[in-house]
Amino acid sequence: MTVWEPTDDGYADLSSHDSFASGAPYNTFARLRSEDPLHWTDWDGGKGFWSVTRYQDILDLNGQPDLLSSAQGIRMEDQSEEEYLARRTFQETDAPEHMQTRMKVARAFSSKVMSEFEDVIRELCAGILDQAFQKETFDATKEIARELPMRMLGRILGTPEEDLPWLVEKGDALMANTDEDFTDHVMDKLETDEFRLMPFNSPAGAELYEYADTLMKRKAAAGDTDGILHMIQQPGKDGSAISGNEFRNFFCLLVAAGNDTTRYSIAAGMHAMCHQPELLGQMKQGPMAQIAADEIIRWASPASNFRRTATRDFEMHGKKVREGDKVLYWFISGNRDENEFENPYKVILDRQQNRHMAFGRGGPHVCLGMWLARLEVRVLFEELAKRISSIQQAGEHKFVRSNFVNGIKTLPVSIKLS
Repeated sequence: MTVWEPTDDGYADLSSHDSFASGAPYNTFARLRSEDPLHWTDWDGGKGFWSVTRYQDILDLNGQPDLLSSAQGIRMEDQSEEEYLARRTFQETDAPEHMQTRMKVARAFSSKVMSEFEDVIRELCAGILDQAFQKETFDATKEIARELPMRMLGRILGTPEEDLPWLVEKGDALMANTDEDFTDHVMDKLETDEFRLMPFNSPAGAELYEYADTLMKRKAAAGDTDGILHMIQQPGKDGSAISGNEFRNFFCLLVAAGNDTTRYSIAAGMHAMCHQPELLGQMKQGPMAQIAADEIIRWASPASNFRRTATRDFEMHGKKVREGDKVLYWFISGNRDENEFENPYKVILDRQQNRHMAFGRGGPHVCLGMWLARLEVRVLFEELAKRISSIQQAGEHKFVRSNFVNGIKTLPVSIKLS
């Protein structure tokens, strides 16, 4: 049994968010992997782009940042130089700048440091689940999957508990800026330059900028100089420090990416449990291993793609990529590649050698928060399995309308307690 079979006709327009509104067009990715692994798409919304869809090709190219740069943007959309400089975070930089910034906070996101949060996460999970289970039927994305990363976000950023729902709402408006359920400023349906210098071209970016400045002033007045937000502002060994605008962009990145990706991994895992009943029994056998969390994250693939820009001409699969061309790594396709994953449309919790791409494997931009994401997913499903005897889908699930964010935004479920 598989969790979900794709229904697209194999020829979806990858530039269109509507092509992903009912779930990723996996039939299209399968066809491209087989017939056209370096595929060109003309795009009405900007310059066309190349799509890399095979696992091994993505891995090979992701390991060549000198050939394919992050320093002109990481999303499909075009940006002017002014827009790029105004919006960029360390994600949109190359060596040595990327590593200099990354090293300031990498220690705080290390496996060792994240493991110290396990008891906190377990306590949060217990409270979240107990609250959700007061009803037999509920929206699992809203009541469970959204709650855990939101609460952890507050601890990492050091923000007041009462501010968290607002922060997550604004983070959603940034990341899912193509879905009218999350924003009134739907990026591909409006023609306006009003917010073009804000993160994700979104008015939510301006609001988060103001919040970040206010938060840091409040922390300074209270003598609070601990945590990630303080660390990122410290000068490097060469004396350089990020600008105020770069700090605000980093804050927006943590709010958006630190919440959405884990939320949609949890939602995808719960959806899988509804359609592969054996998963609950397997989870009940004992503490989940990290490999089980990784399999759920592989299945979820919450970040569909990241873009790079060619720094020089090169050839691949008999085609010539020109300097300045946009090249998209479709991690979501790599994570379904039959040549890397046996039975890729099934969740196999003890899948061995699971070298999935959900964290950007093989390149310098590997996800900073991957250890936290793994821990949150593992502990959540351990605590979930302890408490329930069954879980079933209780209505239609809905996906985010986005070719960048892959996530189930609504998942009605019915549960029976153990």
